[in-house]
Amino acid sequence: MSSETTSSKGNSASAVAQVTQGERQPAAVRYFDRADIGETFADSITGLIFDGQTLRIEFGVTRFDEIKPNTPITARRYPSCRLVLSPAAALDLINRMQQIATALRQARTATAAPRPDTETTKAR
Repeated sequence: MSSETTSSKGNSASAVAQVTQGERQPAAVRYFDRADIGETFADSITGLIFDGQTLRIEFGVTRFDEIKPNTPITARRYPSCRLVLSPAAALDLINRMQQIATALRQARTATAAPRPDTETTKAR
């Protein structure tokens, strides 16, 4: 047996030892889209609870009653979806929502920037 073969076996043995000592390689997870999955509409969040193990989010949808003259407008809110997330998925959701909030703020700032008055510009 050559020293090259022996050393390669030694390297694989140490790699196995590292994995068994708690340093696991991350799993390769592939995403498969399902175009047939149903979508749920919500116009409000009616509940948000973290019990230490899961984050539960209840989404609601508002249904307006028939509008009649000289009467106040009334509506009812129904639960449309309950989403339960592990702590890791909840953190991922929070991080992604913060990224979206930053992008929305930047977009709002870009559109809210004052435009030069075209009449004033032409007069110069």
